Amino acid sequence: MIIQPIIDLAVICAKKGIKNAVLSPGSRCAPISLAFARHPDIHCRTIADERSAAFIALGMAQQLKKPVVLVCTSGSAALNYGPAVAEAFFQQVPLLVITADRPVEWIDQWDGQTVHQENAYGRHVKAYYSFPDEFSHPDKVWHAHRIANEAADKAAELPAGPVHINIPIREPFYPQPGEVFSFDNNVGISEEIKPLPFLSAEAQAPLRLALEKFSRVLIVPGQQVPDAAIRTLLNSLAKEKKAVVVTDVISNMQSELTISHHDLFLNAVSDPAATSPDLVISFGKSVVSKSLKLFLRKSDATHWHIQEAGYFPDPFQQLNTRILCRPVDFLRFLAENLPTADEAFYGHWQDAETKIQRRLPDIMDQVGFGEFRAVHEVLQDLPSPAKVHLANSMPVRYVNYLGIRDESQEVICNRGTSGIDGSNSTAVGCSFTTKEPVVLITGDMAFFYDRNAFWHKYSLPNLRIILLNNQAGGIFRLINGSSQLPELEEFFETRQDLNGRLLAQEHGFEYFQASDVSQLRGILKSFYQTSVKPKILEITSNSRANADILRQVKRSVETLY
Repeated sequence: MIIQPIIDLAVICAKKGIKNAVLSPGSRCAPISLAFARHPDIHCRTIADERSAAFIALGMAQQLKKPVVLVCTSGSAALNYGPAVAEAFFQQVPLLVITADRPVEWIDQWDGQTVHQENAYGRHVKAYYSFPDEFSHPDKVWHAHRIANEAADKAAELPAGPVHINIPIREPFYPQPGEVFSFDNNVGISEEIKPLPFLSAEAQAPLRLALEKFSRVLIVPGQQVPDAAIRTLLNSLAKEKKAVVVTDVISNMQSELTISHHDLFLNAVSDPAATSPDLVISFGKSVVSKSLKLFLRKSDATHWHIQEAGYFPDPFQQLNTRILCRPVDFLRFLAENLPTADEAFYGHWQDAETKIQRRLPDIMDQVGFGEFRAVHEVLQDLPSPAKVHLANSMPVRYVNYLGIRDESQEVICNRGTSGIDGSNSTAVGCSFTTKEPVVLITGDMAFFYDRNAFWHKYSLPNLRIILLNNQAGGIFRLINGSSQLPELEEFFETRQDLNGRLLAQEHGFEYFQASDVSQLRGILKSFYQTSVKPKILEITSNSRANADILRQVKRSVETLY
């Protein structure tokens, strides 16, 4: 049975520039899936596991910067989208989530594949829409078209994010033989025109006056995609000593002119007051470094945050001024109006960074083999350009300690909710959108948790996986509370004996394994070379030794200050 307003939903998405959909199989969603699968301008992929499907769509949308459609059947299938929907919400990634549902009269009647799907994602979506369940009156068709237009616009408008359309569908679900889908080009399209927020002359005057009071300015870019114009402005501000620019690896703004090793040295500096700012300027989303967040929460600095739209978080508990404009415009204003920074303040930060830049390679060469040393080696050989995906827990922290300064290497990490779920799938979604190498650095817990990311028929020749396998959740050895518990290994580390060899064999990946520096360096010489198959490099180590090595590195850093 053909339901024209559902076909029109696909038409409206295509006309608004949405060209990709990730579908999961099911009967009740058949009319929706067929509408997208048969549309000539929409590229559809089928992923059976809905949790993985949603993270794959997230990985695609991160790169495309356009909404990606998700379609699934009713019941728990829709709930499995939840983790990726929450990640997309906090990371401000556009998704159009479309779930099939039972008609309302069959909810709570013990009918199969039935849960409460209205507002299923709660506050983790920008908007929720309930599609009409029948179209006997023209107003119902008009309403369906309006929902489709509004939902597609809402997902893409700033700040971007997920939008949910729930569609109750009655049997029969499948078209009769010979029924033809009509992708009617006369479907009404509504448009939204919104001017970009800019820093007006009226807004600039008081800001210019306020800047005269500050001489110890710290600029903190949060997580964001690479932006050449912003990077150039930050480098200019740092080079001219107008501000100290502190960059986490997920900011994609690290360079030789920014402070990149703060996560290692902030707790070691002997005189924190010397590095304390009087003005913090932030933009972008979250930062990884807990040391930086705690340092700024203890500061008495004024805090300005710059963003175009949306709610304003206050992660440093010092937010004084919210400035609605594009960060690039504000940084241009700052470059023209910010005086030279206090020389001692700038010097303390730069001296701390220079010391660790000079000594860290030697420190890393002197430690035993483990995850930290392995990541240090891996980063030396990363291809350029590349999309570098970092799983949460220790991988993103290791890389944040060490830094990535090559601007052609984009760093991606699911720091919206900071969960370990979905890192494989996000990298897979990314690999669908680019021919550049996609490198995933992940731990064993995150990797095996999301193994269904590879359960599909699509080739991934550009995917390279660095699997750090210590057969445990090693981060719990570094947390003061859990590391002292007798239940550590069973209930926190959750030790396991899995390895990646059989998974690689099952999915047709090339597999490599290293357990010392010599093996690792030998494999890395050819690991990133072009191939028709994805590759997994599994690096084995000991959880207890990894914790000791990280402590050893931190003690060595402390001796520098």
